Amino acid sequence: MHLIVTAIERETPDLIKNNVRLTSIGDIDRMPAEAADRLRKCMADTSHCSGLTLVLALSYSSRWEILRAVRTLAARHAAGEIALDDIDEAAFASALTTAGMPDPDLLIRTGGDMRLSNFLLYQAAYTELAVTSTYWPDYSAEHFRRHIAEFQQRQRRFGKTGEQVESDKARQS
Repeated sequence: MHLIVTAIERETPDLIKNNVRLTSIGDIDRMPAEAADRLRKCMADTSHCSGLTLVLALSYSSRWEILRAVRTLAARHAAGEIALDDIDEAAFASALTTAGMPDPDLLIRTGGDMRLSNFLLYQAAYTELAVTSTYWPDYSAEHFRRHIAEFQQRQRRFGKTGEQVESDKARQS
């Protein structure tokens, strides 16, 4: 956690200069107070930035996030703020720590592991996956370009068949 504090201290001026807003997902209340406080200060200092949003997943677990969302909606229902029938996909998504963020289009898994590892399980329902045996420290800009090029060749179907996607495109033309 000391590394996070050091990195945040070092990078905050560049984030502001480059118009990057820092945010986080995860249970930062579980972090040491110094790290959590510095993270919150950096997020406040960069909250006006609008060029890019950098999301740090710290003390994050998708299972934790899903349970937190369920508890939030249950508490809102118990308080009479939301009817049971109003709890739909949109309400659930709004209770996640990623509320307001788009679902990922591409998830690149380094190190050859063929699993999501409790990361964005709800949000990754239609995320395209790329797996490389290269470990993170050795993952280069060229690896990234190659994965983006592969992604650009894929047909995004979002639960439909290829024929349904093509039929939808024909109707829209």
